[in-house]
Amino acid sequence: MLKNYIKTAWRNLLKNKLYSFLNLGGLTVGLSVGIIILTWVQNELSFDRFHKNVDNIYRLEIFGGTGASKQLWKQEVAPIGPLAKQQLPGVIEQARITENTYATLYQYGENVFTGEHAILADPSFFTMFDFPFIEGNPAKPFANNNSVVITEKTARKFFGNKDPLGKVIKTDLNVLLTVSGVIKDFPANSSMDYDMIMPMGFDESHKRGTFFDMTTNFTNYAYETYLLLKPGVLPGQLCKQILSIHLKYSPSNTDGEYVLWPLNKMHLYSPDGHDAGIQTVRIFIAVALLILTIACINYVNLSTARSMLRAGEISMRKIFGASARNLFLQFVIETTILFAAAAVLCLGIIFLLMPVFNQISGKELSFNLLDYHTWLILFATITFTLAASSIYPAMLLSSFKPLQVLRGKIAAGMGTALFRKVLVVLQFSLAIILIIGTFVIANQLSYIRSKELGYDKNNIIAFNMQKMARHYDAAKAELLKQPGILDITRSTKNIINNTDMVGNNDWEGKAPNQVAIVHPMVIDANFMSFFKMQLVRGQGFTGDSTDNTHFILNETAVKELDLKNPIGKRFRMGPVNGTIAGVVKDFHFTSMKEKIGPAVFLHDKHGGETMYIKTTPGDAQKAINAAEKFFKEYNGRFPFSYAFLDDTFNSLYTGEQREGEMFNYFAAIAILISCLGLFGLAAYTAQVRTREIGIRKVIGASVPRIIGLLAKDFIQLVLIAIIIAAPVAWLAMNKWLSDFAYRVAIGWTVFIMAGFIAILIAFITVSSQTIKVALTNPVKSLRTE
Repeated sequence: MLKNYIKTAWRNLLKNKLYSFLNLGGLTVGLSVGIIILTWVQNELSFDRFHKNVDNIYRLEIFGGTGASKQLWKQEVAPIGPLAKQQLPGVIEQARITENTYATLYQYGENVFTGEHAILADPSFFTMFDFPFIEGNPAKPFANNNSVVITEKTARKFFGNKDPLGKVIKTDLNVLLTVSGVIKDFPANSSMDYDMIMPMGFDESHKRGTFFDMTTNFTNYAYETYLLLKPGVLPGQLCKQILSIHLKYSPSNTDGEYVLWPLNKMHLYSPDGHDAGIQTVRIFIAVALLILTIACINYVNLSTARSMLRAGEISMRKIFGASARNLFLQFVIETTILFAAAAVLCLGIIFLLMPVFNQISGKELSFNLLDYHTWLILFATITFTLAASSIYPAMLLSSFKPLQVLRGKIAAGMGTALFRKVLVVLQFSLAIILIIGTFVIANQLSYIRSKELGYDKNNIIAFNMQKMARHYDAAKAELLKQPGILDITRSTKNIINNTDMVGNNDWEGKAPNQVAIVHPMVIDANFMSFFKMQLVRGQGFTGDSTDNTHFILNETAVKELDLKNPIGKRFRMGPVNGTIAGVVKDFHFTSMKEKIGPAVFLHDKHGGETMYIKTTPGDAQKAINAAEKFFKEYNGRFPFSYAFLDDTFNSLYTGEQREGEMFNYFAAIAILISCLGLFGLAAYTAQVRTREIGIRKVIGASVPRIIGLLAKDFIQLVLIAIIIAAPVAWLAMNKWLSDFAYRVAIGWTVFIMAGFIAILIAFITVSSQTIKVALTNPVKSLRTE
């Protein structure tokens, strides 16, 4: 019996080649794209899940500041982790991480390396987290303060095929580091990714005063702190106990509020309520389901349309004794064969498309058939799509009553055109939502790139001077003589993305318990004029010795500190005391997902390692060559690395740009699948109305009139789809835009353009069939009918 079912189903598929091709094409494309997207989603959801204690590891964070300056700090003071472990029974272990701000150049033999992401960490880092050792002992990773643990990739880079254990690396501090361990490369689904890990004792052996004391200092927020808790410990209650410890040693920090953020949420969620990626995951889950749904609708529509042409066949089978159950199984098997072919084809397409998708998404995904996650995605996707596509058509086809079919009364049953029209509307609604999404994302990214930032970033290159910083004045004087160089300045941080924060501030008129967290930046005297910033009050820095006791605040800082007449008022930031000399107009110094925060600028003749060079248009390469020559003069074999500020600015929105590009492709695919279904329905409509068209032509109807007659019904459905899709798309994209502090308004032109594109594509798709029928000789139409 089963063999019979399969043989009959195969014959039916071959007999109706056009419809089989359209169904197979729609299902293959839908399954391929749906599975690729869900593979990306699975990867995002798997971040950090490989640690065996993932459910009990938390990162300690703190809300600090008052008023609008209250911000989330992911870095804590050094003593708080060890104190929490010592005094709180609910804390099993703690591990601290801080960036290596000392060595930047590494040498082994004659080879010099730079660009390695190096950190300092407690030894407990290797027992709390599961980063397997290839060589060395995770229980004792460091032999002394001059030890280093490196990744497998770094070991190959430094030593080739030699055994790295015990090898000595020289740093630009003339400090020798001995390799005490080699770990596997950090997984692609890890929130952490480092090349070299040095002991926290390395920090202590290079202390630069009491500010960097790791046992007593409660003002230097520079350490990521992770806690391993006992199962069942309530994080909220523990946070209050940790704050009590902090206040015991530093009673003045009453503005702080500790938060324990789970490691398993760290990648996609943010404790301050801002989206950290989960919204994108949800959007892509929705997109995958939309595309799979559109593919299912295609199959259902074409199957139910074809059912009208198969009514006679089905009725004769029933007359000869076939039961509804037999027919149901027959049509399910027919669908299953088609799905089996689509599944095989989609596997091949996925392997071909995965490298392209990785390039677009910035991921390193692999479609590994040996991974059970891959089979879960395949099984779930194909089962869902098969069930959604096969059950209704099979029920419809098996429910025909032979006598009604023979009497021509089938149109009154389940197979009425109304259901197909509803599906077409739904299908195009989903596609139009994606089209609107692509327009909104493109408009937002364009707005970000064109918005006035409050400073000039055009034709400016920036680079870290390293040892050249000690000879800044001499280098600047020589570089200004070079053709193509208009001006030069310096600062401590790149102006595009200054995320440094200081909360240890005092000022004239400060209210009790008021704390302002500001973004500091040490700048050169000509920094403001170099970037064409506007001073709204005061004279700023003048270039003389008094600048070292002067501050410039931005407008937001003045408002946050509640300073009515700020010029000349006392201000202290950290250990530096002085007065306010100027107020600069607000400008964007971080991503536009964040509002402009309070910023404070101070002058230090010997401060600032980032050099900016303004060039004339067309002479950038000459300026780069000149800068590299002087850089090499002071830094020897140190590699010269620079970036244009425009490129650095655009890199802040790499994720959004990738989302926009992926949305473009997904919308195009949704439209393609929808058009395949529309093409099939148009072909079916033209086939069943062939005689009507012939009669209309005989009595004088023109070709354009016939085309309009056949296309009108489909265009009406697309118009309804636009009306349904518009509010849904507005709500979805308004939610996406809510992550930006500065955003575009969703104008009515977006909906008009999306609607016009949908109507145009639908008309072209339908016309490709209706023109063919409209041009057919009416005599031939009447004969063939």
